[in-house]
Amino acid sequence: METQPTFFESEYSQPLAARLRPKSLDEFCGQKHLIGPGKILRRLIESDNIGSMIFWGPPGVGKTTLARIIAHTTKSKFIDFSAVTSGIKEIKQVMAEAENNRRFGERTILFVDEIHRFNKAQQDAFLPFVEKGSIILIGATTENPSFEVNGALLSRCKVFVLQALATSDLVTLLNRALTDKRGFGDEKVTIDPELVEAIATFANGDARSALSTLEMVVLNGDVSENGITVTKETVENCTSKKSLLYDKGGEEHYNLISALHKSMRNSDPDAAVYWLARMLEAGEDPLYIARRVTRFASEDVGLADPRAIEISVAAYHACHFIGMPECAVHLTQAVIYMSLAPKSNAMDVAYNAAKSDALTRLAEPVPLVIRNAPTRLMKELNYGKGYEYAHDTADKLTTMQCLPDDLLGREYYRPTDEGLETRFKDRLKQIKDWKNKHKKDK
Repeated sequence: METQPTFFESEYSQPLAARLRPKSLDEFCGQKHLIGPGKILRRLIESDNIGSMIFWGPPGVGKTTLARIIAHTTKSKFIDFSAVTSGIKEIKQVMAEAENNRRFGERTILFVDEIHRFNKAQQDAFLPFVEKGSIILIGATTENPSFEVNGALLSRCKVFVLQALATSDLVTLLNRALTDKRGFGDEKVTIDPELVEAIATFANGDARSALSTLEMVVLNGDVSENGITVTKETVENCTSKKSLLYDKGGEEHYNLISALHKSMRNSDPDAAVYWLARMLEAGEDPLYIARRVTRFASEDVGLADPRAIEISVAAYHACHFIGMPECAVHLTQAVIYMSLAPKSNAMDVAYNAAKSDALTRLAEPVPLVIRNAPTRLMKELNYGKGYEYAHDTADKLTTMQCLPDDLLGREYYRPTDEGLETRFKDRLKQIKDWKNKHKKDK
């Protein structure tokens, strides 16, 4: 739970990120899609009409800060509760306090950080108090709440997705820290705008990381009677990420991932490993690279080598488990595997073709034969009539129509002759030949 600072702790003994914590929506940086003028969350806060909610987003984007602002704006008691250090006993104690507050007309906002770490029993302990209004629950999670939060609790909460901060947002935040008296406004700090942008880029969307890095470079800056000067060398020494300092506006970030992707696509493992090293040594998030490699495994390899997706996902989990610098070798293994694997873009082509039809034919009805019929009325309307269960047939195949009438005969997946995809091509031909033959026989 939240603790209050002691008499001996001054405001300026706190880290920069804590000192600059926004106290109002106007000070809050980023998330304009939620709290910009007229946006849904801002309207709910300003109309004092908030309910229980889940904030889902990466670290350092303001989940805790936004919860505090909501409590302050709506004049609610704020209780900060950690899923890491608390169990059911602590939950019951806090709920008793909240219920007591309610009797005296005071609303309680219970902020639960890392709510995904609670088990089912712990999450269930919140339910009765959320239902009767003893608390307004605000949970924060970096994991997909659809998988990590109990359905019963999730159904009572509105999910808001918070996004990683843009480099421009972080530059604004860092410049505020340099001029605000809560930050370094009284220190006369001199720092090149390009270095501020480099620090923002290095933070990779994380405001807390950006402010911590700024604090480090200022405290290690060159002190003179004219104030503090932060040099390029100071930033390099504090971050150990020299190569980030050439990044202008984040373009190089996209250039490098493009170079990695295209080197793997061109079956050039040496170039791919080089670009991988450039990204990692520049401070790129290894999980970001692993996600892009996973995309490549299906977009550019696909069924030409079905193991590619397994290798890429395994590399992602390895990066998650041990982080840098150890996980560099796992990413190297995945990148070289992708480079040497046979290539097929049939998955990407198939989906984009289907997507085009789906977007232009949203009203196409599902054929009656493959609709479920859980009620008598649906059965009377011929839902599921004539459905053939493929497992009950000798060949495990039927001639049943699964596409809408207007799309009958449309082909999306067109396998190539690369790698193992030749097997899938042969199998698909066998299936189509069987269906054509048996349709004629009917």
